[in-house]
Amino acid sequence: MDSSASSWLRTRQCGVLAHVSSLPGRYGIGNLGAGARAFVDLLAAAGSGYWQMCPLGPTGYGDSPYQSFSSFAGNPYFIDWDELLASKLVDADDLAGLRALPEGRVDYGALYHAFWPVARRAHSRFVERGRHVEGWGDYENFCLRAGTWLQPYAAFMALKERFGGRPWTDWPAAYRDSGHISGGDLPGGTAREADLHIFLQWIFSRQWQALRAHARAKGVGLIGDIPIFVALDSADTWSRREVFRLDAEGRLVAAAGVPPDYFSDRGQYWGNPLYDWDYLARTNFTWWIDRLRAAFASYDVVRLDHFRGFDTFWEIPGTTQDARVGRWVAGPGDAFFTALQRALPDVRIIAEDLGYITPGVVRLRRVAGLPGMKILQFGYHHDDNNVNLPHFHPVDSVVYPGTHDNDTTRGWLESLTPEAYAEVDAYFQLNGTRSAWPMIRAAMASPARLAVIPLQDLLDLPSSARLNRPGTPDGNWTWRCTPAQAAELAAGPAAQFRRLRTLFDRDGDPKQRDYSAPPGTAAPAVEHTPSTPALSALHSS
Repeated sequence: MDSSASSWLRTRQCGVLAHVSSLPGRYGIGNLGAGARAFVDLLAAAGSGYWQMCPLGPTGYGDSPYQSFSSFAGNPYFIDWDELLASKLVDADDLAGLRALPEGRVDYGALYHAFWPVARRAHSRFVERGRHVEGWGDYENFCLRAGTWLQPYAAFMALKERFGGRPWTDWPAAYRDSGHISGGDLPGGTAREADLHIFLQWIFSRQWQALRAHARAKGVGLIGDIPIFVALDSADTWSRREVFRLDAEGRLVAAAGVPPDYFSDRGQYWGNPLYDWDYLARTNFTWWIDRLRAAFASYDVVRLDHFRGFDTFWEIPGTTQDARVGRWVAGPGDAFFTALQRALPDVRIIAEDLGYITPGVVRLRRVAGLPGMKILQFGYHHDDNNVNLPHFHPVDSVVYPGTHDNDTTRGWLESLTPEAYAEVDAYFQLNGTRSAWPMIRAAMASPARLAVIPLQDLLDLPSSARLNRPGTPDGNWTWRCTPAQAAELAAGPAAQFRRLRTLFDRDGDPKQRDYSAPPGTAAPAVEHTPSTPALSALHSS
């Protein structure tokens, strides 16, 4: 493994964090069509080298992209219906229900009821046409190339519909073991439902690759996000039970979570199954490498969520949901990243190394040669040494004012007590304002080679625009950028972002001097380490 500074993050660059669901659009949720292309164009005009997003998988419980029905599939809600309208797989009347959905937030319940009848109508017309759409490429070749995940995923989703949406562990015994299921074994009508899900994955795949090509042509790299864990109720656990710590009935032997931390004094019970790392090691981590290989077919860079779980992870007994009674257990460590580097030597990964961080986690990240993360909102009273303040940032890191799990920066500033605000004001020179822009400027000025700014902060929005509140099951992932906000962004903040990008040399110029070391010497892989564990068309078209 590369024990030097990150082998890919060599120059100063910048990006914007926005989930696809948050983009403007006409069909109740952001999608891969004109709105996404317009967002790429805006990023390119603003000088942003990267677009970072949350996971793109089909969402399950709580509508969270971190609780997906599949580690490999795309979210069909992100399909661009305008393309299907142009190809006459749907007509304007079919889309009336989707177009009636609110544009300022995602109403997942209403979206569910509006989306699936239209999807089934489009699939029926596709079948009637002999499974061919002019100019769309070969559907059969997609099915052959997709990989071993596609058929099990489609069968899982079809059976889930058949059994009223219940988790697979509650299905009739004959269907709980995927090894006994093939296309011909599906009950009546379920095979057609499985074919619907394959059809939707075909559309998602071709639209995603078109968006990626557009981003590449504009010089904007895509940063994806890979959750370390998968949902218990997922095609992954149903079809590959041996990878996870589940009993013979599919129940949890042990679950993932975190102890009490910055976000929750009771800890967080995530309910994801933990991996059987002994099995994965015996199989040379093939399942994980296949997962990452698929991710890098879609993204230029991957943020590896909850990186500390590869060093040690919080194990909660399967008999309880109380995160406080868990314990730290050793993860796969060096062996995993050695196998990954051998299989995928040129991949670009960001380690999400937040939470309780020990010297072992820091050592693993350095040995793996991965940049870590720094969060400006964590700069005060989050750890003894305030390692998230910019003057401590190592060059080999990625800085954010906040992430999808934090309040918006304006909202955070507005929530501070007068004493806490005075402390933050003194450092970031807020001059009495609650605006996010002084902290955006600090992130752009940071020594960290990559600065990523949430879209909500560029718009200087309050807490009402927060995307997620960790530890809360409802009301998350609903925020959307409205067409009016998109127009505001293009008119002012985008230019301000570009000025900061120029001012602080975040243009990705490979000729930049490496200020972390004297000329002619390599950048040292050092950083300030905590002495105690840290708490954890943009317009409507």
